[in-house]
Amino acid sequence: MAQERDKAGLQQQIDENLKRVYDEALEQQVPDRFAQLLAQLREKDAKK
Repeated sequence: MAQERDKAGLQQQIDENLKRVYDEALEQQVPDRFAQLLAQLREKDAKK
């Protein structure tokens, strides 16, 4: 019983940490160089 409870607690902690890392990644801005490349691709696509 205690082992199952520990396993569930560990799983919950892992889930919370993964969610926190994912949320932090979503908040990061796109690097300038990548944004420039996207803009260039959009320009090329618009010219077609």
